[in-house]
Amino acid sequence: MIIFLQATVEGLSLAAIYSLVAIGFVLIYKAMEVLSFAQPALAVVGAGIISSLAIDRGIPFWLALFLGVILTGILGLLIERTFLRPMVGEPVFSVAVLTIGIDILLRTVLDSWIGINPKYMGDPFPSYGNFGAVKLGGVNIKYLELAALVTAILLIILLTIFFRKSKYGIAMRATSYDQEAAMAQGINVGRIFGLVWMIAGILAAFAGFFITGGFNTLSQFSFISALRALPAVVIGGLDSIPGAVVGSIIIGLTQGYVAYYQLSFESLIGFSFGNGFSVVAPYLIMFVILIFKPDGLFGTEEVERV
Repeated sequence: MIIFLQATVEGLSLAAIYSLVAIGFVLIYKAMEVLSFAQPALAVVGAGIISSLAIDRGIPFWLALFLGVILTGILGLLIERTFLRPMVGEPVFSVAVLTIGIDILLRTVLDSWIGINPKYMGDPFPSYGNFGAVKLGGVNIKYLELAALVTAILLIILLTIFFRKSKYGIAMRATSYDQEAAMAQGINVGRIFGLVWMIAGILAAFAGFFITGGFNTLSQFSFISALRALPAVVIGGLDSIPGAVVGSIIIGLTQGYVAYYQLSFESLIGFSFGNGFSVVAPYLIMFVILIFKPDGLFGTEEVERV
């Protein structure tokens, strides 16, 4: 039972991180009908900015975190203004390929800064001799994992309020439903696109911090952790924020349970799946779900007339 609870806690903390990246994916897709492959790069760049401010420049951690999140959001806005705004009206495939180029560009610059030695973020949470974790009923819960869960929940609540109550939130919803109708109602769609990318950058920066913070490190391969949010988006549906959250929970729990129970299952069946199967398992779940639900669990089903 303790092992199950431990796997559940770690799986949910992964789900919280994936959900932050996945919601960014969905927001951009709903606004621009383009799947942005630059989200994982924004996450690690955000982590790099926080690390540079907190470790290299000695800025107090919480201030560095705040500045890093804001600067990553501004970077997302600049990317939309510089690279994507001129592509308005171009084929969706071309814009998607452009986001791949942006991803490569951001990671190349970041990798040059990181070099061969991983960068440390530092652990902002007190250790108290238990490696930055609290023990509840035999289950070790890292402060960073708990912070990821709380932060993801708070951000999702704030986004929900923003979309339902604020002027720009309602404008974003209108734009996601029909861009032409939104423009006819006087909504500045270009401004909405920029705001969407800014919010996606902010969410990505938080995810990057939780991926590389604490006893983890920022390396040239950290973006792979953020990239695992993509199966969550596909499972939930490309245009569904609740789907992104549910898909992240499925992916996170799958990864957590497989990591803890793989050896027991392999000894039971007498077959080995190999090391790191917990990373592959979410993709298998994605393939199975897509067989029965090609548009994802909550995605809008597209009907084509012939």
